Amino acid sequence: MIGSLLMKKNAKKIDFKENSYILVGGLIICVIFIIALLGPYFLRYDPLEVNGSQRLLNPSLNHFFGTDQYGRDVLSRIIYGIRNSVTIGILVVLISTFLGILIGVIAGYYDYLDNILMRILDGIMAFPGIIIAITLCAVWGFGKRNIILALSFSYFPTMARIVRANVMSIKKSEAVDSIRTIGASDFYIIYKYILLNSLAPIIVQATFIFATSILDEAALSFLGVGIKLPLPSLGGMMTEAKEFMLVAPLQIIIPGVVIMIIVLGLNLLGDGLRDYLDPKIKKR
Repeated sequence: MIGSLLMKKNAKKIDFKENSYILVGGLIICVIFIIALLGPYFLRYDPLEVNGSQRLLNPSLNHFFGTDQYGRDVLSRIIYGIRNSVTIGILVVLISTFLGILIGVIAGYYDYLDNILMRILDGIMAFPGIIIAITLCAVWGFGKRNIILALSFSYFPTMARIVRANVMSIKKSEAVDSIRTIGASDFYIIYKYILLNSLAPIIVQATFIFATSILDEAALSFLGVGIKLPLPSLGGMMTEAKEFMLVAPLQIIIPGVVIMIIVLGLNLLGDGLRDYLDPKIKKR
C-alpha cells in the first residue's frame, strides 16, 4: 500500500538532505526497535531480581546505569520498559488506526450516517484523551491490555476525523464519479480510489499516535494506573525514583530522557513524512 502511494508521488525518492527529519527520526526509532527486540537477550540481570546489598549503587561496569532502591539493575529495567512501551504503542496504533479508518470511511462516504457518527466522536473528543485513559484504566484495572484499550479509545476519534475529511474530498472527484457511473461497488471505490489516496495523512497521524501513546502510557504508570509494579515501565520507574531524587537523581533522569528520545524520534519522523507526502507543504 505504501508502495502504491509512493508511485502516485511520481516515484520520487526521498532526498535525506531536504528531509533530514525522516533520516534522524528514522534512525532513532530503528535503534529503539532494535533495543526493544534484542536488548533483553544480552542482559546480565533479571529486571525483577531484588538484591538488598546492592541498593542505589552508582553507575559502574557491573551496573551501567546503577541500581534502584531494591537493588535491581536499572539498565535491565529500562530495556524491558522500552519493550513494554513499544509494544503498547504499536498495538494502540493498529487498533486506533483500524477503528479510525472504519468510522472515518463510513462517516465520510455515507452522508446519512455522517451526522450521527460525528456527534458521537465530538462527545468523546470533548474530554482530553489522557483524562479518558486515566478514567478507563481506573475502572478496568491494571495491565497492558487495559492500557492498550483505553489509549486506543482515546485516540481513534482524531484518526476518524482525518480519514473522514479525506474521504469526503476524494469521493467528489471526477475519477470517483466516472467509476461509479459504470457500476463499481462501494467497496471497490473505497478500497481502490479512496483508501489508497488517503494513506499519506493516515501514516503521518499514526506516527503521532505512536508518540502520544508512549508518553501517555508513561503518564499512566507514573500516576499508578498503568503497568503494575514491580513490572518494569518507564513511567513506573520514575514514580519509584521520585522519593530518592536527592540521593540518586539518575534513577529518575534516565527513564525521563529515554521517554524524551523516543517521543522526539517519532515526532521528527512524523514531521518529515508529512512534509514529504503532502505536496501542499513547502519544504523547510
